[in-house]
Amino acid sequence: MQNQQVKQVILTRPIAQTQDFALQVKAMGGVVAHFPLLEIEALADNTALIAQIQRLPDYALIAFVSPNAIDAFFRHLTSVPSALTFAVMGEGSRAKLAEYGVNDQTATVLRPRNLRKTDSETLLAELDLDALRGRKVLIVRGESGRELLAEALRAHDVEVVQVAAYRRVRPVLNDENKEYLAQLLGSENDWIITSSEALRNLCDYVAELNLIDGVAKMQRQHLLVPHSRIEETAKSLGFLSITLTASGDEQLLVALQSRL
Repeated sequence: MQNQQVKQVILTRPIAQTQDFALQVKAMGGVVAHFPLLEIEALADNTALIAQIQRLPDYALIAFVSPNAIDAFFRHLTSVPSALTFAVMGEGSRAKLAEYGVNDQTATVLRPRNLRKTDSETLLAELDLDALRGRKVLIVRGESGRELLAEALRAHDVEVVQVAAYRRVRPVLNDENKEYLAQLLGSENDWIITSSEALRNLCDYVAELNLIDGVAKMQRQHLLVPHSRIEETAKSLGFLSITLTASGDEQLLVALQSRL
């Protein structure tokens, strides 16, 4: 483990999803530490997802809530039908689609134009709701999540089908991780936080440590967040130092570089 006098960049996504980001941080001279606050697991039964994939031509729009949804979806897709329209919430999902050959040159990919606020609300502003009226939209998501997009589409007489493609799991905080987290709180580091759920998990973990000043140490950590909703969550939890970036890893890295 690193000397705690050295400021570290704490990556909190599942380790398998942070390899490229970690390499770029190291290339900028940063010291990387991993402390996953969420894990992504495959579903035990993908029958419902596969059934919807077989009906893709029925849908006017395929919307993904996250890069994880895209990975899970394309894991079961042998080829991309032509003339499909896709929608994503942010730059991370746009980049993930591109990994599968789906981009502005090969398909219609709708996403929020305001990269500082990428969510269901800003995506809705990009959709032609009148053209979708009476048609079917597929939303590929985790086992749980916000209902805003589905509810808004249904309010415009759009037929919405939601299908789970993965599940989010809170990692177990074992004795080794408790010790590691206590060490990370021993100095003020830069934490990359990409979901409100992950941030709440961090707060729960710190509470489990029962450190006399654990909460205060946590609240003094510097957070880099790519979404205003995460920033709002952080403020409500008492964090004192927050940098809000535009959507996507590239913007997180730009903001981080100025701190290294």
